[in-house]
Amino acid sequence: MSDQIDGVPDVSAELYRDVTEFAQSTPPWFQTLAGIGTEVVLLAFAALLLGAWWRARRRDTRTMTLALLAPVAATAAYVLSELSKSLVAEDRPCRVLRGVATVADCPPYGDWSFPSNHATLVAAAAAALVIAWRRTTPYVLAAAVLGAFSRVFVGVHYPHDVIAGALLGAVVAPLLMLSLTPLLVSPVERLRNRGALRPMLTAPRSTRSAGRAGGA
Repeated sequence: MSDQIDGVPDVSAELYRDVTEFAQSTPPWFQTLAGIGTEVVLLAFAALLLGAWWRARRRDTRTMTLALLAPVAATAAYVLSELSKSLVAEDRPCRVLRGVATVADCPPYGDWSFPSNHATLVAAAAAALVIAWRRTTPYVLAAAVLGAFSRVFVGVHYPHDVIAGALLGAVVAPLLMLSLTPLLVSPVERLRNRGALRPMLTAPRSTRSAGRAGGA
């Protein structure tokens, strides 16, 4: 069954049908897991961003600056994604394509589809973590791909929605972090040396020494 939807590439609509039909062929427990996982991945990235900050308390000021900027950059990418949604106003595929069964409930009218906020957030968080905490690279990239794909699997986004969202997040977050870091290293250094925020930005000296020894 083919649908002609204004502004939606035919190949994306056809691929969406293929993925959602495959999703319906999977066991109910797997569908439930996918429905939960598509949301839990956001919490996992939030925990990793928090972990990057906690780790940075034992590292140099540039590392701390990057860790502080990581969630800011991911949030900025999300805001741009949300603004784009309002401008494009593309309806969800589960609302406009005929004969589609989805794992997740279809969002209401006005909760637009393009680009995918989830894909933007996971890609932005993954890109930010690659810069702020390089050892997480293979894990966060895999999680970002799975998180973005899950939005098509559960039926709430076209493939081109998640591709656009992922590209947006992967570009905006690193650009913000790398452009702002040189400007913020000195202010962060001052905050680490004195002031009420010092305990949040710098671990006790013994802990910092142990951290450096463990990372050597």
